Amino acid sequence: MAETIGSLADKISIIQLKIFHMREQLDRADATQEHKAACAGKLEVMGAQVRDLEDELTQLVSDVAAGRVKLKIYRQFKMYNDPRYRASAAK
Repeated sequence: MAETIGSLADKISIIQLKIFHMREQLDRADATQEHKAACAGKLEVMGAQVRDLEDELTQLVSDVAAGRVKLKIYRQFKMYNDPRYRASAAK
Protein backbone atom coordinates (compact mmCIF):
# COMPACT_ATOMS: atom_id res chain seq x y z
CA MET A 1 0.00 0.00 0.00
CA ALA A 2 1.79 3.09 -1.22
CA GLU A 3 -0.94 5.57 -0.32
CA THR A 4 -1.84 6.50 3.22
CA ILE A 5 -5.06 8.02 4.46
CA GLY A 6 -3.23 11.30 4.91
CA SER A 7 -1.65 11.30 1.46
CA LEU A 8 -5.00 10.56 -0.17
CA ALA A 9 -6.70 13.32 1.81
CA ASP A 10 -3.89 15.68 0.81
CA LYS A 11 -4.25 14.84 -2.89
CA ILE A 12 -8.03 15.24 -2.71
CA SER A 13 -7.75 18.64 -1.06
CA ILE A 14 -5.22 19.83 -3.65
CA ILE A 15 -7.41 18.74 -6.56
CA GLN A 16 -10.50 20.30 -4.95
CA LEU A 17 -8.61 23.58 -4.69
CA LYS A 18 -7.61 23.34 -8.36
CA ILE A 19 -11.24 22.58 -9.30
CA PHE A 20 -12.42 25.64 -7.37
CA HIS A 21 -10.01 27.92 -9.20
CA MET A 22 -10.62 26.28 -12.58
CA ARG A 23 -14.37 26.91 -12.16
CA GLU A 24 -13.56 30.56 -11.54
CA GLN A 25 -11.97 30.62 -14.98
CA LEU A 26 -15.29 29.64 -16.54
CA ASP A 27 -16.91 32.74 -15.02
CA ARG A 28 -14.30 35.21 -16.27
CA ALA A 29 -15.86 37.83 -18.52
CA ASP A 30 -12.54 38.49 -20.26
CA ALA A 31 -11.75 34.83 -21.04
CA THR A 32 -12.04 33.56 -24.60
CA GLN A 33 -14.31 30.67 -25.51
CA GLU A 34 -11.20 28.61 -26.30
CA HIS A 35 -9.85 29.25 -22.81
CA LYS A 36 -13.19 28.34 -21.24
CA ALA A 37 -13.40 25.16 -23.35
CA ALA A 38 -9.89 24.14 -22.28
CA CYS A 39 -10.79 24.81 -18.65
CA ALA A 40 -13.99 22.76 -18.97
CA GLY A 41 -11.96 19.84 -20.34
CA LYS A 42 -9.51 20.08 -17.47
CA LEU A 43 -12.41 20.18 -15.01
CA GLU A 44 -13.70 16.88 -16.41
CA VAL A 45 -10.30 15.25 -15.95
CA MET A 46 -9.88 16.62 -12.42
CA GLY A 47 -13.41 15.51 -11.55
CA ALA A 48 -12.57 11.95 -12.59
CA GLN A 49 -9.30 12.09 -10.66
CA VAL A 50 -10.93 13.31 -7.46
CA ARG A 51 -13.63 10.63 -7.70
CA ASP A 52 -10.95 7.95 -8.13
CA LEU A 53 -9.05 9.25 -5.10
CA GLU A 54 -12.24 9.47 -3.02
CA ASP A 55 -13.08 5.87 -3.96
CA GLU A 56 -9.57 4.77 -3.02
CA LEU A 57 -9.80 6.62 0.31
CA THR A 58 -13.20 5.10 1.08
CA GLN A 59 -11.90 1.62 0.29
CA LEU A 60 -8.78 2.09 2.40
CA VAL A 61 -10.73 3.36 5.41
CA SER A 62 -13.15 0.44 5.03
CA ASP A 63 -10.28 -2.05 4.81
CA VAL A 64 -8.58 -0.59 7.88
CA ALA A 65 -11.83 -0.58 9.87
CA ALA A 66 -12.50 -4.21 8.92
CA GLY A 67 -8.98 -5.28 9.81
CA ARG A 68 -8.10 -6.27 6.23
CA VAL A 69 -5.32 -3.69 6.09
CA LYS A 70 -2.97 -2.60 8.83
CA LEU A 71 -1.51 0.87 8.56
CA LYS A 72 2.27 1.18 8.75
CA ILE A 73 4.09 3.99 10.46
CA TYR A 74 6.94 5.40 8.44
CA ARG A 75 9.56 7.14 10.56
CA GLN A 76 11.34 10.25 9.36
CA PHE A 77 15.11 10.12 9.56
CA LYS A 78 16.24 13.57 8.57
CA MET A 79 19.92 14.15 8.06
CA TYR A 80 20.06 17.77 7.00
CA ASN A 81 20.97 20.45 9.55
CA ASP A 82 22.50 17.78 11.78
CA PRO A 83 26.28 18.25 12.04
CA ARG A 84 26.81 14.59 12.94
CA TYR A 85 26.10 13.66 9.30
CA ARG A 86 28.56 16.10 7.75
CA ALA A 87 31.97 14.84 6.72
CA SER A 88 33.53 18.08 7.94
CA ALA A 89 32.19 17.41 11.45
CA ALA A 90 34.00 14.07 11.61
CA LYS A 91 37.43 15.72 11.64
